Amino acid sequence: MRISVAADSDDGVAGRVVSELRGRGHEVLTHGALHDGERDDWAWACELAARDVAEGRADQAVVCCWTGTGASIAANKVPGVRAALCVDAYTAGGARKWNDANVLALSLRLTSDVVLGEILDAWFAGRPSTEPADVANVAHVAEI
Repeated sequence: MRISVAADSDDGVAGRVVSELRGRGHEVLTHGALHDGERDDWAWACELAARDVAEGRADQAVVCCWTGTGASIAANKVPGVRAALCVDAYTAGGARKWNDANVLALSLRLTSDVVLGEILDAWFAGRPSTEPADVANVAHVAEI
């Protein structure tokens, strides 16, 4: 899978996200502080990763900033992106299942290496629900 990763600083688990994804066999595209020469402010970096997903250059993205909030807000401004700020495995699994989330937002401050592994396990194991109510909710979000 091709995954775009953006971070506004190389703090916390930013570099670990890239190495963990590559270790799992994914092709990684980097933005912001993870890519020399790019603007590293969260709004710009996370927009680029989200556009990679929306425009088909990546299957999914992981966006990071200090709290994860700005990263998720910026990514969600891009049409076709459903970014979820996840602080644990349960939330990550639910975001994939009930929200068909295609962008994972993480807090560089709160996410430890151990929790990162658990979140990624749940994220990649998750599949979108086929329940009619869940499908209808995701479709409605696209219409908003």
